[in-house]
Amino acid sequence: MDSSNSSFSSFRAYLRALSHTPTRLARRALSVSTCYDEVSHVRARSGPTMRKTLRCFDLVSLGIGGMVGAGVFVTTGNATRHYAGPAVLLSYAIAGFCALLSAFCYTEFAVDMPVAGGAFSYLRVTFGEFAAFLTGANLVVDYVLSNAAVARGFTAYLGAAIGISSAKWRLIVPSLPKGFNEIDIVAVAVVLLITLVICYSTRESSVVNMILTALHILFIVFVITIGFWRGSWKNFTHAANPENPSGFFPYGAAGVFKGAAAVYLSYIGYDAVSTMAEEVKDPVKDIPIGVSGSVVIVTVLYCLMAASMTKLLPYDMIDAEAPFSAAFSGKSDGWGWVSRVIGVGASFGILTSLLVAMLGQARYMCVIGRSNVVPSWFARVHPKTSTPVNASAFLGIFTAAIALFTDLDVLLNLVSIGTLFVFYMVANAVIYRRYVATGTTNPWPTLSFLCSFSFTAIMFTLIWKFVPTGGAKAGMLSASGLVAIAILQLFHCMVPQVRKPEFWGVPFMPWIPSISIFLNVFLLGSLDGPSYVRFGFFSAVAVLFYVLYSVHASFDAEGDSSLTGKNGEVHVESKEIEDQSFKV
Repeated sequence: MDSSNSSFSSFRAYLRALSHTPTRLARRALSVSTCYDEVSHVRARSGPTMRKTLRCFDLVSLGIGGMVGAGVFVTTGNATRHYAGPAVLLSYAIAGFCALLSAFCYTEFAVDMPVAGGAFSYLRVTFGEFAAFLTGANLVVDYVLSNAAVARGFTAYLGAAIGISSAKWRLIVPSLPKGFNEIDIVAVAVVLLITLVICYSTRESSVVNMILTALHILFIVFVITIGFWRGSWKNFTHAANPENPSGFFPYGAAGVFKGAAAVYLSYIGYDAVSTMAEEVKDPVKDIPIGVSGSVVIVTVLYCLMAASMTKLLPYDMIDAEAPFSAAFSGKSDGWGWVSRVIGVGASFGILTSLLVAMLGQARYMCVIGRSNVVPSWFARVHPKTSTPVNASAFLGIFTAAIALFTDLDVLLNLVSIGTLFVFYMVANAVIYRRYVATGTTNPWPTLSFLCSFSFTAIMFTLIWKFVPTGGAKAGMLSASGLVAIAILQLFHCMVPQVRKPEFWGVPFMPWIPSISIFLNVFLLGSLDGPSYVRFGFFSAVAVLFYVLYSVHASFDAEGDSSLTGKNGEVHVESKEIEDQSFKV
């Protein structure tokens, strides 16, 4: 498009564009892309293509590296001590099953549309530009903030591993406000080093991840072995304090499910694998193995870790914050060194999760740039490295700047409300895409099902969280569950599928994605109030940015004449219609 006709060519042009914001919002907010456009025209906006170098074993390694961070060393203790007791291994199994359901939804999209945009691209071809931008913006912000916090956590774990307090590594600036006054040079160095690696080559990044993941798994196997060797089977059924509940299920079935909600946080990270789809040699074969295989392997590792921890100590003696290292740190029989070994293993886990997350955040930003809702500068792929250098460098520097000053206490909760919200949206998008063909079918039966099913899940979650335990609560939960099943079965019987995946699809449609929707709503309900405040704040900022910049840049990028899908129809529209309205 001629830059003289751009909404940003001059201040007067921008004011004129703002005066037409309602018209442009109506035209662009619900506009949908197509799979063909995403893998051809949209991808071409990055210039050189990303080199296809990844195979299924790379994806499995990236998935394991993204999930098995330091979180498992924390969540096991919290879930065992307060929720599930020895049955925490069942909590991990249930949480792994839930993660696998969400992974199936990602896999169907990634196989059919192997682009780097992940959830952003999936939502753009189903619910339109605005929904994709809102979820994508929140996801990128969550990536950056979490990565900054994890980088600072690396300093703490490394200090514990070598016996030096992290406070000695940080510079205190008294003039800065509390929470922003501890300068962490080590965290900045780690972030910038990883940024250089991911800018240089995706293949080399995968190799580095494989090495770090292999070392981390060795440490995990060591922890598992020590736990089974030195532990006692008696601890699976007996509490240390006779006054505490005993047995394998000290808190009943409800405690197992509460524990599952708590440990599900340890599975976050497999979604970053879907952003690597554009660089996979054989997406049809490699992506299902990579995504699902990594979730299954991690589930087995987590269950074994939980079992070894339970065998090592009675559940009511397990430290809620640092269960594995605390179990050995006070030993006087020569086993105190194990605590430092665990610190080293956690440090490797932090590096792998940070590497995979930074690969993912750069690819999200790259594809958001391709859609022109943020400056297209972010979409550029370097011709020599075949990586999104601009997005990688910008987000890496931004992450390092936050990690330098800000003490983000999110290590106990590696999941974010934005990530769970994206999982929820992708599950909805899979169902919508299977049952609605743009321009040929009525979308309202499917939309009505998705809204009513989500509402039922919200009611179930609110009852679970706020109604006191008793017969009334059990009855209300049962009624909500039965209503949800009835709504799902009614939709399954009355609304036919209009699209069958060509290569790989989620089995048992619509049951599996619907269960994923229900579980993600339930997990969203388990988050604390500040998480919702932060989500609301960043969402409001994203909406403001979309209204003031994105919708106009996207409108300009349409060109003089283009095909735009909106509200289930396809329209041929011309920019000249609006251009004429500018004339007096």
